[in-house]
Amino acid sequence: MYAPFTENNLAVNPAPGAPSLKMQGVTSLADLLLANAPHDASFELCTPGVHAIRASRPSTELVHGLQQPALCIIAQGAKTVMLGAEIYEYDASRLLIFSVDLPIAAQVRQASASKPYLCLRLDIDAHRIAELALKVYPNGIPQVKETRAIYLAQAGEAIIDAAVRLMALMSNPTEANLLAPLLMDEILIRLLRSPIGGRLAQIGNIESHTHRIARAVTWVRQNFEQSIKIETLADMAHMSASSLHQHFKAVTSMSPVKYQKVLRLQEARRLMVSQGMEVGTASRRVGYLSPSQFSREYARHFGNAPTRDIAMLRGQARQKRNPAK
Repeated sequence: MYAPFTENNLAVNPAPGAPSLKMQGVTSLADLLLANAPHDASFELCTPGVHAIRASRPSTELVHGLQQPALCIIAQGAKTVMLGAEIYEYDASRLLIFSVDLPIAAQVRQASASKPYLCLRLDIDAHRIAELALKVYPNGIPQVKETRAIYLAQAGEAIIDAAVRLMALMSNPTEANLLAPLLMDEILIRLLRSPIGGRLAQIGNIESHTHRIARAVTWVRQNFEQSIKIETLADMAHMSASSLHQHFKAVTSMSPVKYQKVLRLQEARRLMVSQGMEVGTASRRVGYLSPSQFSREYARHFGNAPTRDIAMLRGQARQKRNPAK
């Protein structure tokens, strides 16, 4: 059984050659994730916002999608996340935080049938962050210089321990209903008290640039097929147009127009793959007026022309459904 970790992160040294308490906790977390993810997929567990993710092989292609605010802790394997031109690599016992909706590309780098990639994902609620930050920082949230909406950190032993206790509840929905919210709060509080706490607190701070840009991001995400008016976004964020452009790029690594373009291309790809929509129909659905412009931008973003890319993705899907063929 994984021993609870003390408040000051001190513990008795393990015997020579024995794994540290942190690594024991990571191993326990991996076992619990494996029990809750019976095959390769992402599973939302009995507590809303708690997900167990499993993959038994490295990704052959980048997986594109919209990542909503979340905390991800890898218990086994390794993964690469790309935001624009930026690359974030993390593996066991490290955590990755997304503070606003971000169109990312990701690739599982390390996984096998005997040691699958295993990840715990906790959805982040900005309102809960705001409530907890008031308790953690009663004298005011510290100012931070870095505003990027994605960041990596080590998962400390106390956070790993809380994650293990949270996952242990998932086999008992009655207890999970009572206790899981407390453990999720514990994880957030420990993060708020960590070196990245000031950055995390910005998610719920209505005066922060991160929070104000999140409003603009939400509008773009919900209305990506419409033309963007920078002045309208600036009013939502209570900024000037030039300040909105500067802070939007600082948070998301993209300009508002680039952010919208990536969302459009991702949604068009999803429509063509999952609904069998034709290229021209999908391009119009997401807001493109010119099919040739859509094809050019699609090929630049995904590396293949739409028709070829979708044929390849459908072939991969058929192979997964019928691996023996």
